[in-house]
Amino acid sequence: MFEFDQYLGFLSFLTILTIGFWLMIFLLTFVIPYWLTGAFLEWLQERKEAKQEIKE
Repeated sequence: MFEFDQYLGFLSFLTILTIGFWLMIFLLTFVIPYWLTGAFLEWLQERKEAKQEIKE
């Protein structure tokens, strides 16, 4: 059915596919929301500082 090198190739393909899948899940559920939240909070802080400078 399969020779040994085909078996190793299939296992390496499945490994790379699985790593890519879990990396995508990690990026979509943690990294991107963390980045967007940080950018939004920084934008709010800059806006607050700009309002304070206008009042002074």
